[in-house]
Amino acid sequence: MKRRDLLKGAVVGAAGAVAACGPGGPGSAPAVHTGQRVRWRLVSSFPRSLTTIFGACEVLVERISAMTDGRFEIRIFPPGELVPGLQVLDAVQQGTAHIGQTGSYYYMGKHPALAFDTCVPFGLTSRQQTAWLTEAGGAEVMDPIFAAFGVKAFAGGNTGVQMGGWFTRTVPTLADLQGLRMRIPGMGGKVMQRLGVSPQTIAGGEIYTALERGAIDATDWVGPYDDEKLGFYKVAKNFYYPGWWEPGANLSFFVGREALASLPSSYQAIFTTACTEAARAMQARYDALNPPALTRLLAAGVETHPFADDILAAAKEASRDTLSDLAADSPGFRKVHEHWEAYRKESNPWFAKAELAYHRASFEG
Repeated sequence: MKRRDLLKGAVVGAAGAVAACGPGGPGSAPAVHTGQRVRWRLVSSFPRSLTTIFGACEVLVERISAMTDGRFEIRIFPPGELVPGLQVLDAVQQGTAHIGQTGSYYYMGKHPALAFDTCVPFGLTSRQQTAWLTEAGGAEVMDPIFAAFGVKAFAGGNTGVQMGGWFTRTVPTLADLQGLRMRIPGMGGKVMQRLGVSPQTIAGGEIYTALERGAIDATDWVGPYDDEKLGFYKVAKNFYYPGWWEPGANLSFFVGREALASLPSSYQAIFTTACTEAARAMQARYDALNPPALTRLLAAGVETHPFADDILAAAKEASRDTLSDLAADSPGFRKVHEHWEAYRKESNPWFAKAELAYHRASFEG
């Protein structure tokens, strides 16, 4: 059954519960009462200061509480309070937490195909990624992989296309990447390694210190708003674009499958609906907050640079080779890759004729 069909049926069940036992009354805001109180723990890979990504957790929790009249409560734990930021999947798998908010590509070491749930280099835009996961069967083809870890993944927000990161020195040519130490996770790290970069995986709250102390020469993150908050511009003035390895990064909510199944059907519907609201809020906040943040960074002396053509050409070739090699080595990866690639090939011509053509005709700057 497709997720949208499950959601449609579950929402009908939730509406019935409201009609049967909500406070009711003309103009009142109904709440679902099942007679069951639920207390869950949520662990996030992202610090509380990032009001865009971490803020999606708060949207999720607030909406669930409101729609259940406070009967379904979730306590949020930022990284380090319950588990480290890069052990969120493990925490949900082991039952330390009921929900985890993270990027699936952080756990490629467990299964390389997890990268597709987030994004891959020169892959799908945020709209394409959302469409693939929620409407074109991506979630269904990914589900057996998540099931092996005892979790179910829900799309929880997208950053949109990201920037290419912060560099302590300029990298005008492909040769300048040789030996560079860069914080870059996921498939992007594998591709950068092929280009001569030494990739590092570092949790968000630890990047500034690594950059300041010279442990790394460059870092990616998301874009102007988050990166300004994390202070990268104070220790690295070169801001590169575009983030070709993260063209539409999807963040996910992992839920323990047993915990989810234990919920009343109305609560399951509410949880799914709240995930959708959290996802919408994340993308909208980035789109609203990134433009003025970029203006502030430029005023603070930051210099933006496009990646050189030879870097982009080499990165595109290396990306294709990386995906092909992983598909040859892993049947599970190959199955997801074939489904994803079929959608990409069908989707790109439409987006090129509509979105891309419009951007080229109308965008300035």
